[in-house]
Amino acid sequence: MHELKAEIRTTLGKQVKLARAKGILPAVVYGETMPTQSIFVPYREFEKAHKAAGESTLVRLDVAGKAHNVLIHDISYDPITGKFLHADFYAVRMDKALRARVPLEFTGEAPAVKNDGGILVKVAHELEVEALPQDLPHSLPVDIGLLATFGSKILIQNIPVPHGVKILGPADEVIAIVNAPRSDEELAALKEAPVAEAVVPETEREAKKAAEAKAKEESGEEEKEK
Repeated sequence: MHELKAEIRTTLGKQVKLARAKGILPAVVYGETMPTQSIFVPYREFEKAHKAAGESTLVRLDVAGKAHNVLIHDISYDPITGKFLHADFYAVRMDKALRARVPLEFTGEAPAVKNDGGILVKVAHELEVEALPQDLPHSLPVDIGLLATFGSKILIQNIPVPHGVKILGPADEVIAIVNAPRSDEELAALKEAPVAEAVVPETEREAKKAAEAKAKEESGEEEKEK
């Protein structure tokens, strides 16, 4: 389990911005058995923890000498730089199952793609699972080497599941499929297909003006004004 040390945070506003500039990330930790607490964690250490654990593997968070088993529950990013701005840690109960979304890790090579030029379509990239916190996997392996022919599919039921983990989804849900490549004739037809012109409807105001003009013309009011 990755370990991360934190200190209790009492600063707000501009001081938090200054802390970020010094390589410290503001965060909060909360859970069923503890109140919400504002904390600081070293940015680089958090970066390492997030890379190793993701959002589905336990991290041991030491807050002022007291250890908590937590999940990285939510992260805020800078929209321009992509850097972390804030993190939420959720302190879990080790005796209570919880749900989490776990990424899929596609491995191997599909014979239908390598040998026959098929097109691999990854229908899902993560799945929701239920397990005790200590049993939550970092990822779920998907062996695309099973895709030998066009139309071959990998379903949820084909994914090996670790002990104590339950995938929440129908067993026949498609995870990946190999489609046949398009023929030259199909590609040419797509290029030559006419593009329909968009029809822009009248605005409500224009429609109202048109209706008023028509009524005015029918009543002869325009002739009278002349």
